[in-house]
This record gives sequence, structure tokens and C-alpha cells, in this order.
Amino acid sequence: MLRLAFLFLCRKTSGVHGVSERSNERKRFDGKRCPARVCGAPAAQCAICHGGPGDPGSGGHGVRPHVKYAILIAAVVIQICLGGIYAWSALVPALEDTAGLSAAQTQIIFGCLFGVFTGSMILAGKLLGRFGPRAVAAVGGLLFGAGYLVASFAGGSFWMLLLGISLLAGLGTGAGYVCPLTTCMKWFPNHRGLVTGISMAGFGGGAVLLSALAEALLSGGVDVLMVFRWIGIVYGLSMLVAAAVLRFPAGGQVVRRRPTPPLRLLIRDLFFLALLLGMFCGTFAGMLVVGNLKPIGLAQGIPGGWAAAAISVFAVGNAAGRIAWGWISDRTDERMIPVKLMSLAAPLAVLPWATSPAFFLLLSFVIGFGFGACFVVYAARVASQYGPARVGGVYPLIFFSYGVAGVLGPPLGGWLYDTTASYRPGIILSCGVTVIGLLGSLWLLKRARASRLWAFARQSPSDQRGRSADRGGDPFPVN
Repeated sequence: MLRLAFLFLCRKTSGVHGVSERSNERKRFDGKRCPARVCGAPAAQCAICHGGPGDPGSGGHGVRPHVKYAILIAAVVIQICLGGIYAWSALVPALEDTAGLSAAQTQIIFGCLFGVFTGSMILAGKLLGRFGPRAVAAVGGLLFGAGYLVASFAGGSFWMLLLGISLLAGLGTGAGYVCPLTTCMKWFPNHRGLVTGISMAGFGGGAVLLSALAEALLSGGVDVLMVFRWIGIVYGLSMLVAAAVLRFPAGGQVVRRRPTPPLRLLIRDLFFLALLLGMFCGTFAGMLVVGNLKPIGLAQGIPGGWAAAAISVFAVGNAAGRIAWGWISDRTDERMIPVKLMSLAAPLAVLPWATSPAFFLLLSFVIGFGFGACFVVYAARVASQYGPARVGGVYPLIFFSYGVAGVLGPPLGGWLYDTTASYRPGIILSCGVTVIGLLGSLWLLKRARASRLWAFARQSPSDQRGRSADRGGDPFPVN
């Protein structure tokens, strides 16, 4: 009877796994069998017993601790493969020469790829809760590889390239992108920002890797369509192998109990609007600059080699920023969003006057560092505000604003240059949009926090117990 009573108390205090989260309970059973008596594994081999205090989401009973790190590695592999879409500019000259495409056609293919990618994430987020990350990521790998294989047989046809790269590979990118993000958050609940940053750094570094590989193959005389074929085969198979490793931890499939709030309710939530505004303004400025970074340097008198190197420096800063801002977001709250936007607005404000090559590279790194925060901070804040189970449903809606910014930013910067014969108006516009996002998100977050405090104050003492006044409980409770 005493053992049954103890097991009942353990399950009540742990929520999902049935193991007490208190450190003294962990120390009491250190070196013994699983305290929940579920798996019978030694405590050193049980991911729950071996995990740190307050980390019940580290796996399932009987799951060895290294499993979650294997899943993190698989997530990085998937993101590296998907991040290759940003190496498109390395393939554009070859497409124009050998396939006979115009510059406008190559940009249409890339723009449609970007739009399909961000739009399909919304559907992928819904399928993720129903079928799990392994199935959705595998479908993403198949579509991604099939898209590049179709493009390799295009023979210079614009419509075949549009079908393969924009539609099929775009759908595969959207399906594969959301799976590593959500899965890693559930395996590392105490380090959501850091693991998100590590995973997203793979996406940023994938462009550097594929760009170097493509340049090596093209300079070796390999046809650009054959490069597409190798990308489809190697990257598609790599994503399938990595997808087989992904899975939610035991008890992580709780989406049915916490459904995604309807869009009509989300757009009335001030916190959601603050995230949406911050994501759009930050990515709008970043995409406008990165889409024209080399021409900006050349227009300001930077030598061609230095201006080309600025793109790689930006990518390195982007990857480093995703990891660093992920670590920072684990130790801060949503009030870091305006600080993140300020870190992007400050270097943009002085970029038009950067005529020294070294200073131009430094600003490129800092802008990339601030731009990388856009892909970490908001995902971590969605998990902390709405719960990890809702990341797959809520975050794609915020991420879609990135797609809108990507479609609007670079073309608008090019149009301003055609109109004024200078990149300075575009840079000033990007800085102004970032400042608007800073002030707007600051105002929305202040009002959202005041609303949460008011809702918390109106609760009874029993309802307030165990909740934070800053959060005030679940903004969309399940009835």
C-alpha cells in the first residue's frame, strides 16, 4: 500500500512521465532502478532519471540519455539540407548561360520557392500533431529530393524548373523545416532556445556548404542540371535517414489536449501580434540587405573580392547569432524582442557610410548576427507562451510573415535602386522598418503584460497557486 501511495504521488507531481521532478527525489533513487517502476531500467540508463531536475521531457522510460542528442544531430542534418535553398544565387549564372533563362525567370523560381516554403509550413504544422515528426519529415525529404530530380530533367524548360524547384522542393522544405524545430523543443524543455538556435544554425550554414559544393562542381565542368540531380539524390537520402531518427518523447504527443487556437482568436492576442510584427520587420530588413549585399558594397567603393566575402561573413554571423540568441532566450523573456530589433537597427543605421572593407565586413557580420535572432527568439517565445505542443500550429503562422517579408524586401530594394541609382534609400528604409517593429512590439508587449497581470489579479487564490503573475496561466485554456 505504501508503494502504491508513493507511485501515485510521483505521478501527480511529474505531469507526464510519472517521476517526481524534485532534485531530492532524484538523489534518493540515484543508482537504483527507475523510480516510477515503469521500465525497470537502471537510473543511469533511464533518460528521465538521468536527466536534470525539472527535465521530465527528456525522453521516455527506458530511453538512454544519448538518444535525445542523436535526435538533435538528425535535426541539424535536416536543416543543413534544407538551408541549401539559399545557395540559389550560386546556380543562377549557370542557369542563365546553359539553360537560357533570364534573370527575371531565375528570381521568379526562387521567389515562388520561398512563398511555397513558408506557406506549406502552416499545413505541415497541423500534420505534425497528427502523424508525428518522423512521417512528416520523411515526406519532406521525398518531396525535396524529387523536386531537384525533376529539375535535373528540365532541359532548360522554365516551367519544369518552376514545378521541381518552386513547388515540389518548396513543399518539402516547408514539411521538413517545422519537424526538427518542434521535436528538439520537446526533448530539451529546459533549453528550448539553445537547441532551437543549434538546429537553425544548420539551416544558416547549409547555404555556405551547398554554395561551396556547387561552385566546385560547376568549376569542374559539371552541368548545372547534373548538380540538381546530385542535390536531389544526396540531400533527399540524407533527409530520409535523419527523419527516421526523429520522434517525440514519451508523453510528448499531447496536441489533442492543447489544440491550436483559431486564427480569429490569435489575431486578437496582443502577444501574438507582437511576435508577428517583430518577425516581419526584422526579416524584412534582413532580406532587403542580404539580397543586395554585394551590390551595396560595390556601390560604396568596396573591392569586388571583399564585397563577395561579405555574403559569407553575413552567413557566419547568421549561424552564430542563432546559437547565441538561443542561449540568451533561455535566460530572458519576451522583453528581449525589442533588444534584438535594436541590435539589427544599429548596424543598419551606419551601413550606408561604411566605405572601409574591414568595417563593411564587420557590419555584415553584426547584421547577420541580429538577423539570425529572428529564427530563434520567436520560436522559443511561442513555446513558453502557448506551450511546446502548440509550436507546430502557432509558429508557422508567425513564420509566414517571413515569407511575405522575403517577397517584398529584395524587390523593393532593387526598385529603389533603379529609381534613385543608390542603395542608401533602401538601407534607410530597412532601418526605419526595424525601428517601427521595435517600438510597435514594445508597446504591444507592454499592453499584453498588463492584460496578463490584470487577469491574474482577478483570479482566486486557488487559481493563482502555481502560476506566474507574468504569464497568468494558459492564454487559450482547454475546456
